[in-house]
Amino acid sequence: MKIIKFFLIIFFIFPINSLKADNEALKSKITKNLRCLVCQGQSIYDSDSEFANSLKILVDNKIKEGLSEKQIYSYFQSKYGDWILYDPLFNKNTYFLWLLPLLIFFLGGAIIFNKFLKKSK
Repeated sequence: MKIIKFFLIIFFIFPINSLKADNEALKSKITKNLRCLVCQGQSIYDSDSEFANSLKILVDNKIKEGLSEKQIYSYFQSKYGDWILYDPLFNKNTYFLWLLPLLIFFLGGAIIFNKFLKKSK
């Protein structure tokens, strides 16, 4: 009987711990992508300011409410604007931000290609 109780306790404890681990991993991922508005260049995860600590608690509460990562990001975007995200979503306001590196890459490749063509002639 003691063995059955032991296995039941183990069975109920481990899934709860795995859920907590998943929530902590999600919280860590989200807070690393949120910019601290008080500190310069630090994420919420790295910062120890009061603002960052309050946002960490808010992210934890939003996760406990069952919101997804995308929903939490959209909540913070609506409250603080696009600047709070280190990795902003692809939308009409961020086309330039996302497409500029590709444009520079292709432009640089075209310049290098032209240099090689001129050298070979």
